[in-house]
Amino acid sequence: MLDRDGYRPNVGIIIVNHRNEVFWGKRVREHSWQFPQGGIKHGETPEEAMYRELQEETGLRSEHVRILGRTRDWLRYEVPREWIKRDIRGNYRGQKQIWFLLRMIGRDCDVRLRASEHPEFDAWRWHEYWIPLEAVIEFKREVYSQALNELSRLVFATSREGSRYLRARPWTRRAGRDGAATSVGEGGVAGSDAETVPGAPVDQHLPPPRADAGA
Repeated sequence: MLDRDGYRPNVGIIIVNHRNEVFWGKRVREHSWQFPQGGIKHGETPEEAMYRELQEETGLRSEHVRILGRTRDWLRYEVPREWIKRDIRGNYRGQKQIWFLLRMIGRDCDVRLRASEHPEFDAWRWHEYWIPLEAVIEFKREVYSQALNELSRLVFATSREGSRYLRARPWTRRAGRDGAATSVGEGGVAGSDAETVPGAPVDQHLPPPRADAGA
């Protein structure tokens, strides 16, 4: 289901460990990396969708994480036509996302990438919070920048540390909306991923990936 502007409701998930490093997942059989994300089903709230996607894509459950916050508003990105599946071309424009920031309170061995019948990732790693701009496919860069910057105030104590990503994003085409992170709530409507290649090659910027602990 799309909203009247052609955007599909979705959730994005940023998981940080005790060193404030972020979980980075490698797409199955691809040299592309991204944060966990997924569509909001009919009748789900964003928080319910987040927990479902978290377990499906990482194997982590609610007892393994603690919610630190979420973005105040929907963050939107448009998907280039060549990335859109043919059967949904027409009114579809892209995704609108609520981003959640989670603190990992479980152990690394709790990550199980094969928790679902159709795994999203086949490897994962921890990476410093301020990911390099080359790590994100171009049409998602502004949304990643907005989410990381808005939620950084919940991770870092100083505003100087929490502004590094904004100052280091010369690729941004327009200024992003800034806003304070808020508590979770609100309802959602149906949605699922529609783009065919949601990541970008970044192996040269990241440490070696970890094998799936659930394999």
